Amino acid sequence: MPDVVEIVQADDELWQQYDALATRSYGHPVGDISRLRPHADIRVAVRDGRVIAGGLGLLVPQFFGGVPVPSALLSAGCVAPEERGARLSVDMLAKRLRHLREQGAVISALWTTSGGYVRRLGWEAPVPVFAWSIATDDLKRAFTRSGLPVEHGRTTEADDLQRRLARQWNGPVKRPDWWPAWIDDKQQLTTYRFGPRQAPTGLLSFAMRRSERHGMQLTVHDFWAADANTVGEMMAFLAGHHTRAPVIYFRRSALPPYPALLHNLHRYRLTAEAWHPWMLRILDLQETVRLRGWPDHIERSSRPSSGTSRPGATPVSHPSRSQ
Repeated sequence: MPDVVEIVQADDELWQQYDALATRSYGHPVGDISRLRPHADIRVAVRDGRVIAGGLGLLVPQFFGGVPVPSALLSAGCVAPEERGARLSVDMLAKRLRHLREQGAVISALWTTSGGYVRRLGWEAPVPVFAWSIATDDLKRAFTRSGLPVEHGRTTEADDLQRRLARQWNGPVKRPDWWPAWIDDKQQLTTYRFGPRQAPTGLLSFAMRRSERHGMQLTVHDFWAADANTVGEMMAFLAGHHTRAPVIYFRRSALPPYPALLHNLHRYRLTAEAWHPWMLRILDLQETVRLRGWPDHIERSSRPSSGTSRPGATPVSHPSRSQ
């Protein structure tokens, strides 16, 4: 009779085994297992005292139409290479989601290299996901500084700006207080804010890595601007790195889904690269719609009987931005 596999919440000893297993499975250390431990629900599969699979789960709201909806964000899932092929990952996903649903999650989001696999389990890619790149000299010729104040570093006001702007899109995470410190440490980000000190209109974060040959690779992770003037200022600021970074890379979903980068460009020599999609699954459709609310222009008679109207709700046709 085969040994029984139990899926349990990780204690200190099981967490250490999971951390070591993830390193073996991914081929490199997975820093989020340590960084996110205080905030995550960590579940592991155990056989005879040995961890053979594991994963992180975070209960974090996502904005849809301006309303935060509780979401189960899944990360760092792994199965021991010698255990693959026995549907253990399916059981793990079900158990990880069950506990997050008990805490209130009604949707679930993840990034994965196995899009076809998780699609069969109920996740779908709701929007195209592209990373963009452009020669820094092209950016420099297209945008000029307007004199908007620029200061280095995050502030509470800048993070508040990001939350306000995130409400305008479907999909962005309502970032908890611990989020900026976590992502800055993980990605080694440099952050600038644009506009008046107490009322910033732009937030820009990017990582710089030494290139293999010479110079640096600059990758934008956060690009949040309240108006077109700030967009132009932020683009011109990035172009000012032309002496060290020959190309500016915009990480997937860093830019909003309108052609902010194309505006003012004299030459359209952009490169778009599709990568692992942002995938979404509705865990509880009725409760998701109730929490999301309905836009005022939809007739009450067309709403589900259990739904509730949320005054001022934004129409569902708003584009998505997965951050």
